[in-house]
Amino acid sequence: MEHVLQQIGIDQYIYLSIILFSIGAFGILYRRNAIVMFMSIEIMLNAANLLLVAFSNYHEDANGQVFVFFTMAVAAAEVAIGLAILVAIYRNIGSIDIDKLKNLKG
Repeated sequence: MEHVLQQIGIDQYIYLSIILFSIGAFGILYRRNAIVMFMSIEIMLNAANLLLVAFSNYHEDANGQVFVFFTMAVAAAEVAIGLAILVAIYRNIGSIDIDKLKNLKG
């Protein structure tokens, strides 16, 4: 079996990562739902992870892939804490709309 990067090419991975990161940035900038914003952040992190793995494979070095594992652990912790905060906000306000969270200012 031929090397995957020789079949597809690293430029295709770069284009896919740019598209995924752009979708995530668009989701953060234009959506007001907090859950959609968290999903957009996860898409952006996965775009960065895709590039790390692709370049790690391209340079035949495992450092990028090890860094991806740490990034995934941080992303999982971010989701757990973020969802816990959203549940607490939903219990107090009754909505997770970002515009309504401006009322929490002291």
